[in-house]
Amino acid sequence: MNTVLRTAFAVAGLAVAAQAAASVTFYERDGFEGRSFTTQKQVGNFERYGFNDRASSVAVTGERWEVCEDAQFSGRCAVLRPGNYPSLAAMGLNDQVSSARALSRNARIDENRYAPAPVASTDRGAKPQVTFYEREGFAGRSFTTERKIGDFEKFGFNDRASSVVVVGDRWEVCENPRFSGRCAVLRPGNYPSLAAMGLNDRVSSVRDVRRDARIDDNRYAPAPVAERDYRRRQNERLYEANVTSVRAVVGPPEQRCWVDKEQIPQEQSKANVPGAIAGALIGGILGHQVGNGRGNDLATVGGAVAGAAVGANVNRGAGQAATTQDVKRCENVPSQARPSLWDVTYTFRGQEHRVQMTTPPGATITVNEQGEPRT
Repeated sequence: MNTVLRTAFAVAGLAVAAQAAASVTFYERDGFEGRSFTTQKQVGNFERYGFNDRASSVAVTGERWEVCEDAQFSGRCAVLRPGNYPSLAAMGLNDQVSSARALSRNARIDENRYAPAPVASTDRGAKPQVTFYEREGFAGRSFTTERKIGDFEKFGFNDRASSVVVVGDRWEVCENPRFSGRCAVLRPGNYPSLAAMGLNDRVSSVRDVRRDARIDDNRYAPAPVAERDYRRRQNERLYEANVTSVRAVVGPPEQRCWVDKEQIPQEQSKANVPGAIAGALIGGILGHQVGNGRGNDLATVGGAVAGAAVGANVNRGAGQAATTQDVKRCENVPSQARPSLWDVTYTFRGQEHRVQMTTPPGATITVNEQGEPRT
């Protein structure tokens, strides 16, 4: 890595991509089915959101969450690590959750308070499904499906998705209905931003990809962010590992279009008849005033003829009349979006490691004895 790039990254500081925005999504039925409810803030009473005693499965992103059977975090409670819980029955909270809140990173939790381990996003045994979120970092309104959708317009979610969580199998997302236009294949995992694949607020259709389907590498989206807990463990010894390369992942060039008003000339094929009549009258009057006697009559006739010729050419000064019409013009411009993630390669004890980060790293990153990143 050159000195200039390393210095710039060192100023930006260290952060790991696994620390995505903390959010939790509850589903009405087991296996992440039915109506869903997503929040990033603590909810003291689900009754206000019409979801009291309805949750049967849950997906947790970014941080640990505490869920309780009674309002205001009372009664039986359980702490959920980031991951997917296809059923709340194992912790005795099926259809019994009334409140939930995120836990701070430095909160110490007794092991007996934790729920059974979640199902990993990449677990092939999990039922294939995909959840789209309205904003980056798994925030805002969400939409979940387990089957292909040819047109998001029918579900009120067209061109709205900014982040996505994929469970079980690969899914193909496309910018146009009926799986046309720009498409990308998503592996199981978490995608905190769709900007890296040029599909932010552009997804219109989605379908699952058969397990035996062979996909060219250039059709895959950038690798998903793994849901792993990179926080420092108690009494864990830490080391500094040298960063060897950094690749910023940004969106592709964008197309910007606008509409111009353009004049379209139209030739006049016929003489200006009303103008000729008016010209003849005016020319006759002028000719009559110029001549005397017979000369007066001749001047009147001559004036009428000349006036008619001039009048017939009224509006021909420009030679043409013009109308306007809308003309669409487009140009490709470089993407102004901030990189959505950084692919970082580092070495520790002679071995090469890779990690994805939401901010650029410094010259080194902090790791444990196994070379795993720590924050």
